[in-house]
Amino acid sequence: MPQEQSHVRERLKTNFKEPRRYQVIIHNDDFTTMEFVVMVLKEVFFMSEENAEALMLQVHHANQAVVGIYTYDLAMSKAQKATKMARENNFPLRITVEPEEDKQYYYG
Repeated sequence: MPQEQSHVRERLKTNFKEPRRYQVIIHNDDFTTMEFVVMVLKEVFFMSEENAEALMLQVHHANQAVVGIYTYDLAMSKAQKATKMARENNFPLRITVEPEEDKQYYYG
């Protein structure tokens, strides 16, 4: 029986890396109401009422908190949507996007 030749090439090394992740950070201010922050956390970041209230209090006491960690496109999209909601309601709420760090933040 003749042997069949195989033309399969093995790949020895691949350079796949997991995509970099970004944290969405919400900042405290003296004008945005706590109720509005909770609403944004629920509607944009899909948090439960309890988690949204806990995170809002964390922001209030620590001046900022990580809302979530996402891929770049998703982080930017959520930050822009939340910022747009704030501006439409005349609030100066500030939300930033930064590369993920080793720091441990509370997020819901």
